[in-house]
Amino acid sequence: MLLAGGVTQRIRKFLQDLEEAATPEEEPRSFEASSSFPIPGQSRKDLIEEVIMAEEPRRVTLEDYSSSTVPQFFSSMAWPEVQAQTITYPPSLIQLIQNNLFHGLPNEDPYVHLATYIEICNTIRLVGVPKDAIRLSFFSFSLFGEAKRWLHSFKGNSLKTWGEVVEKFLKKYFPESKTAERKAAISSFHQFPNESLSEALERFCGLLRKTPTHGFLEPIQLKIFIDGLRPQSKQLLDASAGGKIKFKTPEEAMDLIENMDTSDIDILRDRAHVPTKKSLLELTLQDVLLALNKLLNKLSAPASEPEQPIV
Repeated sequence: MLLAGGVTQRIRKFLQDLEEAATPEEEPRSFEASSSFPIPGQSRKDLIEEVIMAEEPRRVTLEDYSSSTVPQFFSSMAWPEVQAQTITYPPSLIQLIQNNLFHGLPNEDPYVHLATYIEICNTIRLVGVPKDAIRLSFFSFSLFGEAKRWLHSFKGNSLKTWGEVVEKFLKKYFPESKTAERKAAISSFHQFPNESLSEALERFCGLLRKTPTHGFLEPIQLKIFIDGLRPQSKQLLDASAGGKIKFKTPEEAMDLIENMDTSDIDILRDRAHVPTKKSLLELTLQDVLLALNKLLNKLSAPASEPEQPIV
């Protein structure tokens, strides 16, 4: 049997201690380990085997692997390190968070969920507790159903930072395919026929908010928006700019768009509304009911007797 280096050194030291203990002219020495001191009535061979057994690794059988063990961590979220000795959270915090549950359904927006969750957590300020530690501690309370099962599928205590949680959450519920779909919707933006300039701007900004990772710089965003406007809206912007709005800087163009007076909503709607004269046949329901009532009263009235000639 081959012995490890540590075992061989222990045996050599043990034999050396035996030789020194057996020398009569030397005084007995104190030994560091009781296992290396010779026991009366025990042979040298038995002592060597005892040392070897103590040094050999424990033999693990299949039965040992099949026995149930208690997990070391029950949550995939690691408890964040904070400097505060005691932490007290408002009781209403969890209730506010659970009013914004994310289930992992296709119609749910993970960016909206994260934005609302962070907004709730930002209402809490604790000395010695970083803001990311608060977000990490309560994020599991904002998930439900399939989304919560997904969070617990990670190895225990493996998610140690808020950045890791956000990265894995968006990778799961907002994959690259959905990002490409949202970017296509932004780049192909067009103003609706009955949509005002202010309404179109609001809808375009909503598309940008739904995909924060769209990657379009602000000048490109303005170009996409202006190119997607209807001709009437472009003429209105050019008139406000005193020329072509494309000759303005991005800051100047954005100021012109945002400073459009909302009171001119009828002009901005670009609706081809041509007033028409009401036809005689265009009767309201009230007019029809009134005419029918008069006709029924006339039909149900008794016939009047013919007048007698005057003699």
